[in-house]
Amino acid sequence: MSLRVLIADDSALMRKKIREMIDAETGMEVVGTARDGEDAVIKARDIRPDVITMDINMPRMDGLAALSVIVEEEICPVIMLSSLTQEGAETTFEAMELGAFDFVSKPGGTISVNIEEVRKDLIRKLKAAGRTGYNKIKRSVQKPQKVKEATDRIETEKMVCGEEFYGVGIGISTGGPKTIFDVLPNLNPDSKASFFLVQHMPPTFTSTFAKRLNEYCTIEVKECEAGEIVRPGVCYLGKGGSHMTLYKKHNGCMTVRLNKRPEHNFMPSVDIMLESVLSCFNGRTIGIIMTGMGDDGADSMVKIKRSGGYTIAESDETCVVFGMPKEAIDRGGADIVLPSYKIADEITKRIRYGW
Repeated sequence: MSLRVLIADDSALMRKKIREMIDAETGMEVVGTARDGEDAVIKARDIRPDVITMDINMPRMDGLAALSVIVEEEICPVIMLSSLTQEGAETTFEAMELGAFDFVSKPGGTISVNIEEVRKDLIRKLKAAGRTGYNKIKRSVQKPQKVKEATDRIETEKMVCGEEFYGVGIGISTGGPKTIFDVLPNLNPDSKASFFLVQHMPPTFTSTFAKRLNEYCTIEVKECEAGEIVRPGVCYLGKGGSHMTLYKKHNGCMTVRLNKRPEHNFMPSVDIMLESVLSCFNGRTIGIIMTGMGDDGADSMVKIKRSGGYTIAESDETCVVFGMPKEAIDRGGADIVLPSYKIADEITKRIRYGW
């Protein structure tokens, strides 16, 4: 049975190009197009597609307003199509919090004549959304609550070099911009651990994502910078387009490195980040794999577990896509499997008492 797709975009050129990409894929068909958000809502109610591609900037009713109605009426999953700009990033994260399944970035802005560049990514996410359906998405939507600001910290090598603390690596992908709010805001800034987060995301999005996360967390969340000192109580978000790795100096001080090699399907890669955290923290490493497609991070979870670290995989109960965690579990790389809302407490317990 074909995956039925509704396309919503105010550009006739975009509707044509997106239709061509989808119709060329076996097992997929475009069952309708909409020229604005209001048109999209009307046709979604009538056609009941399996999934919708939704432009953000549209007349009459924009993509966010249309998304809100479709989520409220539980019609089907929605993939947002956004431009690769800071403004586009902020709006995209609003869409994810409202209940969008995922997003695909238009490489050339609102009207992208080179939209074919993201064909593979779009098709992959449409298929994942169609398989997942609506109920899992709704269950994963969590509106983050603002918490008090973290206390200021002074960064000096004397404070952190040679000090023993834990390294917690978190890998997450599809569904991550929503689900991660079940974890990071519930972590203690005074815990003896540094946190390293890889979310598969374009280069122009990670800075905005880090700032957004930081607003809702007591731990400091920041996009990683090359050469900065690794401190406990801080979460370093991998910069889009580069791998996040660590380097340990002779005095025990750890710093962040950004690398373009090795080549990988994802940059940053969860596997490369987790292996680097393990190389510096050894048995004091906690590896976590959460919602996402594919198997990035699965092999490194096995290495962490075999090396005496501790590993946590998100359960199917809360995963938007039970791909990356399932691979880690199937390969024997998970010490424990938990829903997203229990992961922060497990991290805190293991940092305090070990395993």
